[in-house]
Amino acid sequence: MAPRFDFTISATDGKARTGTIAMRRGTIRTPAFMPVGTAATVKAVKPADVRASGADIILGNTYHLMLRPGAERVARLGGLHAFMGWDRPILTDSGGYQVMSLSDLTTRSEDGVTFRSHLDGSRHTLNPERSIEIQRLLGSDIVMAFDELVPTTSTPEVQAAAMARSMRWAKRSRDAFDGGGAHAEGAAIFGIQQGALDQTLRGDSAAALIDIGFDGYAVGGLAVGEGQAAMFGCLDFAPGQLPADKPRYLMGVGKPDDIVGAVERGIDMFDCVLPTRSGRTGQAFTRTGPINIRNAKFAEDSGPLDPACPCPVCAGWSRAYLHHLVRAGEILGAMLMTEHNLYFYQLLMADLRDAIANRRITAFADGFRRDYGLPKGE
Repeated sequence: MAPRFDFTISATDGKARTGTIAMRRGTIRTPAFMPVGTAATVKAVKPADVRASGADIILGNTYHLMLRPGAERVARLGGLHAFMGWDRPILTDSGGYQVMSLSDLTTRSEDGVTFRSHLDGSRHTLNPERSIEIQRLLGSDIVMAFDELVPTTSTPEVQAAAMARSMRWAKRSRDAFDGGGAHAEGAAIFGIQQGALDQTLRGDSAAALIDIGFDGYAVGGLAVGEGQAAMFGCLDFAPGQLPADKPRYLMGVGKPDDIVGAVERGIDMFDCVLPTRSGRTGQAFTRTGPINIRNAKFAEDSGPLDPACPCPVCAGWSRAYLHHLVRAGEILGAMLMTEHNLYFYQLLMADLRDAIANRRITAFADGFRRDYGLPKGE
């Protein structure tokens, strides 16, 4: 039988690592990018096409699925994998970020968070125990602890209090997960490091999480408006505060150059809505930088989105056709643009894994930034 959770590092280059996470539903190659399937779908793309792009794992979201269609309903229908037709691993976000960012009239207490749905205004409570219960009902393979996120611009006192509460919630999350019976025997749980941009707070958070014990550790509270330089400044120390023999997951990141820089700093896992959201709005990622296919200059461009890309979209359709589809509001335009972007991200991850394995991560990263139009070392 496949292991519940087995992380193996096969090569390192500086702080960068490549390896695998073996789980019962499949092996995840790291560094890994997880397409976001917030509401039980990676928007505009069929699961088979997500898999064909190279994705080993996707992300679902507790907050959105608890509101619609409801975790209990998904459980009655066989769990999230069967419901959406994805048989590989799924990581579920705990819902903490969405509660803070999408909900009106949010009330926080030591027990948890009471909020009104952004869909219909109905009142709900989410706390560590309920978040873990929802993730168990969904059948998540990697469960995230419930935490409290505050902006990096908050006062030091607010940041310290939120970090401390998140660590208390992490222990409650761990206890609730361990009480999950058969699900806990086949799934994994990650803790989330908090502490904004403060090295001491981050260190205290890491120590608390390590004392509790998790299968993997996320760096939370970044990519929320602080800017790339500040994020990289935090990543210069935060991953090193976490166990070297466990996966390190940077939540909600990001742009291709964010990912390259974070891999150089020791991050193993990523998720972001950017490739799918950008695809639906007409932006394509290419090795020479992003392009807006709506631009008039593409109206008679017979070339592919990215001449260096082997994806089915670049092999089959021109920039001119995609320009027409997107300008006309055709659904196929969003589908094809999104499919290309997913391939771009997965090909980038494959290149990063290869560069680390061959101990040329610095040369690859500098070359990527040069071709992408960024200064060396950005």
